[in-house]
Amino acid sequence: MERILSCQQLCFSIEFTRKILLCLISILGLLLIAADNCFAQANALVLQEKLAHIPTTTTNETSLSSLKRFYVKRGYQPIWWQSSIPSPGNTLDDVLSFIASAEQHGLDNQDYELDKLFQLQKRDGADSVSLELELTAVQSLLMLAKDLRSGRLLASKADPDWHIQQQQFAPVDYLNEAIHTNQLAQSLAELPPQTLHYQLLKHALARYRNFEAQQGIWFQIPESTAIRPRASHKSIPLVRKRIMQLNNTLNDPKYGIVKIENERYDSGLVEAVKQFQEQHGLNPDGIIGRQTIIALNKTPKQRIQQLRANMERLRWMPRDLGERHVIVNIAGFYLSAIEGGKHVLEMRIIVGRDYRSTPSFDSRLSQIVLNPYWNVPYSIAVKDLLPKQQNNSAYFASQGIKVFSKHDNSPINPDSTHWNSTKGDFLCFKTKSWQEKCIRIYKVSIFESF
Repeated sequence: MERILSCQQLCFSIEFTRKILLCLISILGLLLIAADNCFAQANALVLQEKLAHIPTTTTNETSLSSLKRFYVKRGYQPIWWQSSIPSPGNTLDDVLSFIASAEQHGLDNQDYELDKLFQLQKRDGADSVSLELELTAVQSLLMLAKDLRSGRLLASKADPDWHIQQQQFAPVDYLNEAIHTNQLAQSLAELPPQTLHYQLLKHALARYRNFEAQQGIWFQIPESTAIRPRASHKSIPLVRKRIMQLNNTLNDPKYGIVKIENERYDSGLVEAVKQFQEQHGLNPDGIIGRQTIIALNKTPKQRIQQLRANMERLRWMPRDLGERHVIVNIAGFYLSAIEGGKHVLEMRIIVGRDYRSTPSFDSRLSQIVLNPYWNVPYSIAVKDLLPKQQNNSAYFASQGIKVFSKHDNSPINPDSTHWNSTKGDFLCFKTKSWQEKCIRIYKVSIFESF
C-alpha cells in the first residue's frame, strides 16, 4: 500500500514539475517577445528620428521622399542595421555590387554615392552595418532601380520628338516586395531591359570603355573624294586599320579582314565597309564617301556617349511589346519585325530629314493595303516636291506624279498650272509605275496624328 502511495506521489511531483517548467517557458517566451517588440520600437524611433533630420536639397528631394516612404511601409524597421544576419538573397554586399554595376548600363555610379558607400562600409567593418550606411545604400538603390526600370531622364523633355508613353515604376513597392520574399538579388537583376538589343549595346559599351582605358590611338582618316570598290587610294590603308581596330575592339567577326599592305580597295574590305555602313545607318553600297569617313572617325568617347544615349532610350520603352511587333530604328534606317522573340523580317526604310525629323511613337498596325498608291504627306509635297516643279515644269510628269486639288480632290493638269504663284493648294499621288519601283506590293497603315 505504501509503495502504491509513493508511486502516486512521485507521478504527481513529476507532472507538477512539468507544468511549472511549461509555465516558466511560456513566461520566458512572452518576455522575449516583449523585449523584441521594445527593441523593434526603439529601433523604429531612432530610424524615424534619423530620417526626419536628413536635410532636403534640390538634388535629393525626390530620392529622400522615396526613402521615407520605403521605411513607412516597413514600419520603420531596418534591413541590416541592428538586425540578425539577413537571408542570402538580401545582403548589403549584393546591393553595393549592384550599385557598382551602374556604369555597365551607361549610368554614372557616382550619382548613386558609390564612393561614400564603400567608405562607410570600410569604417563600419565587416561584421556591422551603421544606420548611416543602410540609409545611404537604400536611398541610392531606390534611385538606381527607378533609373534602370524606366530611365533616368524624363523622355518628353530629353527628346521633344518622343511620343511613347514612358512606363511608370514604383521602386518603393518593388524593393519592399523583393526584400519581403527574400529575392532582392534576383529582382535587382530583372530591373534593366532584357532584350538582345540592350545586351548588345551593353557589350559594345564595355568594349569601347576598355579600349579607352588602354589609351589606344584612334587616328583620323582624312576626307577625300568618294572611294569606290576596286579603286586604289592613299586612304585605304587607314580605312583597313580602322576596320581591324573595330574588330579588335568589338570582337565582331563581320570586321574580320586580312591584313594587306597596299592601297587597293579589295573585295574583303568592301564587304567589311558595307557591314559598317549598315550598322551605322548608312547606305551599304561600299562607297567610302564623306558620311562614311565621318562615321569611321568617331572616337571611342563619342561612341560611348552615343551608346549611353541609346541605352537610356531603350529604358524609356515599354517592357512588353507583345508576342508580335515591329520596331523601327530611325537612326539606323531599318525596320525589324519580331515574333516570339525572334527577328523574322528586316528591311531598309526612309525616315525624315534632320530639319523635319521622324517622331518616336507607338501605335497599332491597323491595315495592310495591297497594290497601294502613295499619298504624299502634305509637308513633303509643299516643301520638297513643289520647289522642284517650280524649277522644272516637267518634273511631275517625269516622275509620274499625279496632282489633285486639296479642296475637292479633283485632278489638276500640271501643264496648265502656274506653279510659281501657287502656295501648295494640292495633294500628290504617285503613279503605279513609281509604286512598282519603290513600295512594291503592299503597304502597312497605322492610325496616328503624325
